[in-house]
Amino acid sequence: MKIYPISAGNFKLDGGAMFGVVPKSLWQRTNPADDNNMCDWSMRCLLIEDGDRLMLIDTGIGDKQSEKFFSHYYLSDANSLIPNLKLLGFSPDDITDVFLTHLHFDHCGGAILWNKDRTGFEPQFRNATYWSTERHWQWATEPNLREKASFLKENILPIRESGQLNFVERTGDFTANAFPEMDVLFVDGHTDSMMIPHIRYKGKTIVFMADLLPSTGHIPLPYVMGYDTRPLITLEEKGTFLTRAVDEEFVLFLEHDPVNECATLQMTEKGVRLKETFSFSELF
Repeated sequence: MKIYPISAGNFKLDGGAMFGVVPKSLWQRTNPADDNNMCDWSMRCLLIEDGDRLMLIDTGIGDKQSEKFFSHYYLSDANSLIPNLKLLGFSPDDITDVFLTHLHFDHCGGAILWNKDRTGFEPQFRNATYWSTERHWQWATEPNLREKASFLKENILPIRESGQLNFVERTGDFTANAFPEMDVLFVDGHTDSMMIPHIRYKGKTIVFMADLLPSTGHIPLPYVMGYDTRPLITLEEKGTFLTRAVDEEFVLFLEHDPVNECATLQMTEKGVRLKETFSFSELF
């Protein structure tokens, strides 16, 4: 098995929204904001090559929304996913599986693109099985008012219409679904049934953090995003996970951290804190 990090570009989000009730005087120490209170964030994906399977975890924001939509997010290199995939020697048609941690636009937008005459939408990865989970799919296709702006129907509905949608059972065991070295943790604080992949690789467990831990700046327990639909549940889920991450020496792959690709954690007198940061290539 081989694993490759892939950038799907960068964008900006409001710092207050990203850190919830935490004062700016604290969160700006790790994530400085610009004059508009916007902070930089990455959109990192993972590509897993295992025998005849080639899985892509998350797809970034894509390029099919309007100029007005994208102007809110100050995108840079937003169309870099496919060029970066090709730099590794792969094409979109080589992807056999697209694993979507959840269906917010910055995680699944690159999964669907305009058709040639821009009359409709089609899968970016036409030979792939697209993996979601049934509870989250229902949550996203019948959205609550709080999350409606993050669940864009043009990112989601074409997946089912293509016939390529499949669901991960909420058991945490992904073995039967093609990848024996991958398990899934389900969490419900950020959005219902977000999936956190755990990948066993070269004697380590790599955890794709999605929005459970967007950056190293979110490690302290109270640092919970304003975007989370159930912040008290996030606190509980995050606390349990961080303790386990220390005990089992997980390598955290950070999807959104603008600087740090990977991190490890340690227990201190103040609780779980950052131990080390490094690039994926430095460790593997």
